[in-house]
Amino acid sequence: MKVYENVYIDGKWVPSTGNETIDVIDSATEEVMGRVPQGTAADVDAAVAAAKAAFPAWSTTPVDVRAKYLRDIGAALAGRYTDLVDTISGEVGSPKAFAEMVQAGLPLGEWDLFADLVESYEFEEQVGSSLVVREPIGVVGAITPWNYPLYLIICKITPALAAGCTVVLKPSEVTPLNAYILAEVLHEVGLPAGVFNMVVGTGPEVGAAISSHPDVDAVSFTGSGRAGAEVQRAAAATAKRVGLELGGKSANVVLDDADPDTVAFGAVFNCFLNSGQTCSALTRLLVPESRKDEFTDAVVKRASEMRLVDPKADGEDMFSALGPLSSRAHMERVRSYIQKGIDEGATLAVGGPEAPDGMDKGFYVKPTVFTDVTADMTIAQEEIFGPVMSIITYTDDEDAVRIANDSVYGLAGGVQSGDQERAVAIARQIRTGQVDINGAMFNSVAPFGGYKQSGNTRERGRWGLEEFLETKSIQLPV
Repeated sequence: MKVYENVYIDGKWVPSTGNETIDVIDSATEEVMGRVPQGTAADVDAAVAAAKAAFPAWSTTPVDVRAKYLRDIGAALAGRYTDLVDTISGEVGSPKAFAEMVQAGLPLGEWDLFADLVESYEFEEQVGSSLVVREPIGVVGAITPWNYPLYLIICKITPALAAGCTVVLKPSEVTPLNAYILAEVLHEVGLPAGVFNMVVGTGPEVGAAISSHPDVDAVSFTGSGRAGAEVQRAAAATAKRVGLELGGKSANVVLDDADPDTVAFGAVFNCFLNSGQTCSALTRLLVPESRKDEFTDAVVKRASEMRLVDPKADGEDMFSALGPLSSRAHMERVRSYIQKGIDEGATLAVGGPEAPDGMDKGFYVKPTVFTDVTADMTIAQEEIFGPVMSIITYTDDEDAVRIANDSVYGLAGGVQSGDQERAVAIARQIRTGQVDINGAMFNSVAPFGGYKQSGNTRERGRWGLEEFLETKSIQLPV
């Protein structure tokens, strides 16, 4: 068991001012795998003061020097790769192959990407008689979730540091151990004191203290809509910039010229990704009424092939293996949604709310597919955040777009078709921040974020960098 006794403030590991600790639970064994201090508002005050004091020097550090720090951090973090895989497999429950490729693998490349970006970015431009300059916004509070814990930390702190901002991080108290590994790397690389600070704790105390702090210039939050609203309310009095990346209930629109087997493989993977604990998961599968049985049969067959596995086991296929959910409370929440789907009249084709056979330990939920779902059902409207798919039929393309947009969310979507031009035309009508055509590959330098109640920010690439920049206009005499 890994026990951490300190928080990280002003370049030093220091005791929290609080006396409480937080147990980190292994999702598969339900045993305590680590313990961290439960930080306080006083810890946040100290962290923010350190970040504020470090800002003048860091914000004026030459871009090439900041870029070198980023590259050094990425290289040092790669040296902790095996430790990260094992830690995140336990904290989140991600099967080892998925943890290797996505949870630990994907974050490693972000450091070089942002180093390259910041070195080529135009921070100044002449507009008429004005010099328009882009400057770091200041002290950034980063509040991150548990589902992709390391990657979503890095999606915030890497562009913030590249931009010249200083950072106070609150990682999820459910999955904080990977953040400690990252903090150790930042310390070992010799990042100047106060540039990065970390306080682990609960949202109502540490998250609220960061959000409301008058010396925090911007808050970047990823998580639930409920928690995002709390962050926004806490930040309102200081009028700071608040970037919210929230939930989703994304539709995967299958057009009538698509191939059922091809659709089934991608549809199941993109719904059950990370055991469904993905904000952009394509959880509503929209199929044409005229080919309902073909697509449904193919999807049900593929979903029936998914396996619940020990996340630490070697040799599992990441496209067919699902681990446990993150916590007992979340497992119970997802199972209650499955029961609600049954109660509201949807047809259970695969899975169900019961505990999986043979899984006496671990927060496992059966991969579940519902058919005969109507767009007004709870399972078609609310974010479940588990391995649950709702299959909904539509009559024509116009009806498909209407159903896809019938949501308070607007994070992601998909369109499947034998005609790419037709698919893109449908994608343009779906009100979401991103749409995948025929299972197109993830692009880490494209902007990510949502419409409507899915948020108001964009992460990744130059759009992610610009979230942490202010724009100043300097009027020059003609």
